[in-house]
Amino acid sequence: MSDAIQLINVSREGRTGVIELARPSVFNCLSMEVHAAILAALKGFEADTSISALLICAEGKNFCTGAELGEVKEKRRSEAEIDAFLRRGHETLQALEESRLPVVCAVQGLCLAGGMELLLACDVAFAAQTAKFGDQHAQFGLVPGWGASQRLPRLIGLRRAMDLFMSVRWIEAEKAEQWGLVNYVLPEGDLRSEALAYCAKLATRNSVGLAMMKRLAIEGLDMPLADALEFEIRNVNAPLRSDAVTEGLAAFEEKRQPNFG
Repeated sequence: MSDAIQLINVSREGRTGVIELARPSVFNCLSMEVHAAILAALKGFEADTSISALLICAEGKNFCTGAELGEVKEKRRSEAEIDAFLRRGHETLQALEESRLPVVCAVQGLCLAGGMELLLACDVAFAAQTAKFGDQHAQFGLVPGWGASQRLPRLIGLRRAMDLFMSVRWIEAEKAEQWGLVNYVLPEGDLRSEALAYCAKLATRNSVGLAMMKRLAIEGLDMPLADALEFEIRNVNAPLRSDAVTEGLAAFEEKRQPNFG
């Protein structure tokens, strides 16, 4: 973990695990080592049953401006090295997307290219009013390689995604919210506290139910609707018979907040 601490800050706020990108001098660029550090921290939080949510954030003025281009240049020496570079990013971002934990992202300043790919792997996104979003790959002859080509069209629609890919323009936080790229836009001074408050609310929910809803939504997205609905039926039967639902229904009848432990 000593190497990871140099790249990210790992902490907890109550029942929320916090992973903070910690290289503001290089715009919090993502390298293979940074991805490995994020993945290791995620696995640690997932193994801790007292953790109910995860916050991804960043030090400094900017969230993340993408991959470390020096490393990209170095890895281009061989097909195998580029493949390993791409797969490392995919492994980390897919682990975030598939985590049992709700993953919340808080973005300030620039969120570009690989930084936006990190954002896309999160479940809920907060942005400062001054945040800017874009994909710069085409400007430098590159192609998104950590999932943006697939996740962005699914999230904001094909035409909007193609515009961002091809024009390499930046959009401001208000537009990002209108398009569904982020959920909440806040003054920068409130960004972290509001994101943490949101995560704290998740601690009052049934964690098994949240994990199931996340799985149903993500996996069902690419199924034909009839198959997805059957997938829901098969997977919701057992949770509806759980102790958590017994507690939730009792709380409703007794007009109190449920206690899921």
